Amino acid sequence: MSHWLDTLAYCFGGAFLANAIPHWVAGLMGEPFQTPFADPPGKGLSSSTLNVWWAAFNFLAAYLLLAQVGAFDWHAFEDIGAAGAGALLMSLVASRIFGRLHGGLAPRSGSLRD
Repeated sequence: MSHWLDTLAYCFGGAFLANAIPHWVAGLMGEPFQTPFADPPGKGLSSSTLNVWWAAFNFLAAYLLLAQVGAFDWHAFEDIGAAGAGALLMSLVASRIFGRLHGGLAPRSGSLRD
């Protein structure tokens, strides 16, 4: 595999890692949250147990992409930057998608705007 494909894998690994966190937290808190398996997909709520399973899948995908592709180096800016960029992009996309569903896009009176 060429080096740019490793970098792309690290970007996706960061995205999977970022996506795992809200599902893991919702599951640990016993709260329902959206998953691709809900009805309608991505909008309906899934059980906390399903969210833990979905988080586990995302953690596994992140591990496979970050630890098993190429030679990920925690000290190499390119590797960390790619994973961080993927995590940041996924976080921004998720905040927009789920902000519409949970009221997170409309700031409260007197709060800072995004």
